[in-house]
Amino acid sequence: MPMITVRYTTLRRTLGLKPQIAAAVSELAATLLHKDPQVTAAIVESADPADWFVAGRSLADHKLAGFWLDIRITDGTNSKDEKAAFVAATFARMGELLGPLHNESYVHVNDVRADGYGFGGLTQERRYIAGKLAALPRSVAA
Repeated sequence: MPMITVRYTTLRRTLGLKPQIAAAVSELAATLLHKDPQVTAAIVESADPADWFVAGRSLADHKLAGFWLDIRITDGTNSKDEKAAFVAATFARMGELLGPLHNESYVHVNDVRADGYGFGGLTQERRYIAGKLAALPRSVAA
């Protein structure tokens, strides 16, 4: 149930870019982080390249695209290698979608505690406990 936020800037004018970005990051989360696409949410926001600065110069001046992606996942559900693969693949895919990227484009995999993160009114910890109880034989659960 990751929540993915992407803020990006590009000099390209591509129709349907936001849905493409949302689909790409959701697919990468499913493929590399094993997240269920049915409970993956994404917010995609664009920024003007003239308003995005690196080292005091706008990305319009650099003639490069850039992005910031933050994905919130439940702590302990992915290994360091899985997260590293996600970061690398996301950078590559965003370069395909946005054009040449400034190296100062970021992916933040935000591991959050299960007791403080959830959706639909339940924390991930409560979902985990409910799943464990449901898996017990009836005589043990009673």
